[in-house]
Amino acid sequence: MSRYELIYIIDTALEDTARKEMIERVNNLIVANGGEVAKVDETWGKRRLAYAINYKTEGWYVLVNFSAPAELPRELERNLRNYDSVLRYMTVKIEEKRSSVKPRPVRPVVAAEAPKAEEAAPAVADTDAE
Repeated sequence: MSRYELIYIIDTALEDTARKEMIERVNNLIVANGGEVAKVDETWGKRRLAYAINYKTEGWYVLVNFSAPAELPRELERNLRNYDSVLRYMTVKIEEKRSSVKPRPVRPVVAAEAPKAEEAAPAVADTDAE
């Protein structure tokens, strides 16, 4: 199962009990389709939107972290699209960091040799000999 992050914005016109029911309905939908809800974060709370959505200027943000089969995000977004009280939603797959590149070997640092006196001063041609 893959890990996902879902964020959705609920209309602030909903009462607290209706908002809690909406959050519970989304969580139950994840569990009913074979997913596991890891964390539900409502601490973002009520915020002003960057632009009006359906003439609404504020929304209640909810962040859900869950593990699920690959088919679940499409089904989840299909259901969120049908809820009138959900203004926007976005599901993102969390990629696990994998390093398939071997680290480069550490090269020893060689101290630069000081130039010899002969190499340091360029040879000057004698032009007064003529």
